[in-house]
Amino acid sequence: MNNSALDTSILDRTVADVRANAASWSTTPLTERIALLERLQPRVVARAEEMAGAEARAKGYEPNSSWAAEDWTGGPWALVQNTAALLHVLRRIAAGKEPLDAGAVHEEHGRTRVDVFPATRWDTLLLNGFRAQVWMRPGVTAEQARAGAAGEYRGRQTAPAVALVLGAGNVAAITALDILHKLYAEGQVVIAKMNPVNACLRPHFEYVFAEFVERGWVRFVDGGAAEGAHLTRHDGIDTIHVTGSDRTHDAIVWGTGEDAVQRRRDDLPLLTKPFASELGGVSPCIVTPGPWSAADFRFQAEHIVTSKMNNSGHNCIATQILVLPRDWHGTERLLVEIRRVLRELPPRTDYYPGAADRLAAVREAHPEAETYGDGCRLLVPDITDHHDVLLTDEVFGSALGVVRLPGTTPAAFLRHAVDFANDTLPGTLGATLLVHPKTEKADPEAVRTAIAEMRYGTLGVNCWSGVGFLLGFTPWGAFPGHTPRDIGSGIGFVHNAFMLEGIEKTVLRAPFTPAPRGLITGDPSLSPRPPYFVTHRTALATVRRLTRFTTSPRLRKLPALFAAALRG
Repeated sequence: MNNSALDTSILDRTVADVRANAASWSTTPLTERIALLERLQPRVVARAEEMAGAEARAKGYEPNSSWAAEDWTGGPWALVQNTAALLHVLRRIAAGKEPLDAGAVHEEHGRTRVDVFPATRWDTLLLNGFRAQVWMRPGVTAEQARAGAAGEYRGRQTAPAVALVLGAGNVAAITALDILHKLYAEGQVVIAKMNPVNACLRPHFEYVFAEFVERGWVRFVDGGAAEGAHLTRHDGIDTIHVTGSDRTHDAIVWGTGEDAVQRRRDDLPLLTKPFASELGGVSPCIVTPGPWSAADFRFQAEHIVTSKMNNSGHNCIATQILVLPRDWHGTERLLVEIRRVLRELPPRTDYYPGAADRLAAVREAHPEAETYGDGCRLLVPDITDHHDVLLTDEVFGSALGVVRLPGTTPAAFLRHAVDFANDTLPGTLGATLLVHPKTEKADPEAVRTAIAEMRYGTLGVNCWSGVGFLLGFTPWGAFPGHTPRDIGSGIGFVHNAFMLEGIEKTVLRAPFTPAPRGLITGDPSLSPRPPYFVTHRTALATVRRLTRFTTSPRLRKLPALFAAALRG
């Protein structure tokens, strides 16, 4: 589309049509909202192969490639998992129960925390050893946390409104999940503008959301910046959610050029509508020194590479900086294993627009950068300048930088690492902290303090923080405190199936080692190597089965699912 009068009139009619149906969504009873989700899930499964296949081809590989597992994980499975999370909460409310179990909300060290995962017996079985807590903002009491959950369905329904979702181009499920959040958590009907990068998904989304489209509660439109600008300023749009970069946000809110600088200085935005955003940043993975075995180095190297190379690094939450102890004997050993994984991965290219230029900027700054695979996987093993491009700009591609910090003990290193992450790296969306169970057991206070002080919306402890995007029960967004003038990683939380209010961050934990080695490390679980690892040999078959299981859980489906997972 271009910004012609004809195209503008089509957009205007779309806004008018959706606006005319906003009140009918607000009056749709809970039982019907539940039924709509129940009917949506099998529609996802019906289109899953085509949806994931379209994503794979858009990225430059075939749907049966080992890389296509990420298109199932970040597409159909993420969508049915988030839908299942919403259904769990809404069914509790429909049955006359509180959204949260009585024991889920408690106070620790003077702060209110909410246990949100696992929420069901299937969660416990399928992701055994994974758990997540939401930390509420200081001052939020346990009673307030309980009372604030699922307000849309407990007497605090919002007025009818029209939301504009400016879709992401990198991960299939993002746009769909933002639509669900606007509909179910905020009670708003939605116009979703597809990102040109993955506009191929539009027909699949229209099929999945067919009932919502037929009733005028959701509409999809195509277009680029001009169409987006027209819609953001449209009088018929009440709220906006965008996934992208801080530059995208600033162009919408402040405009461009010298006038934008002056408007920001004077705090006179072009746009004053309620605006939520998820904008990425430079995400760290912090490795705490400890008594790692050879198997630990291999496993965590695969983990770290996954957090970088999933989707070729085109994730707002991709690890960009690996923070290592300068004086730990394991630092070089871990880097050797990371290099091995980078060499052995199947070839692929960075597909996202602008990636080649961003990687070229890294090469220019670091002629010594190590190159792996097909030439676009970069490793910069020792960054010493805190003004380095890898520390100041989100690369959004397959480049990984290493920073080495002092500290002769885990506690001393963690103090340096937390300060570095909080004060040097831009962005607060997510971070990952790796710590051996025996290290945490030896100095629990040091680890607890590090977790408490890290200013990130999702902190993964022995778990890539990107997993928090997938689960549905875990709120997803930047650490609170950003403003339109200093947007950082954005404002607000999405997903958040319990619809909690007053969130500070989510702390997500996973086993340090896969089964059965956790018996040796003191971190026992039933979880094998996770299927989202880029090194998982049967990830595609596993996630296909997991998608179908999540839509319709049955005990008889478990043997085939577990067999696929274990073969990987």
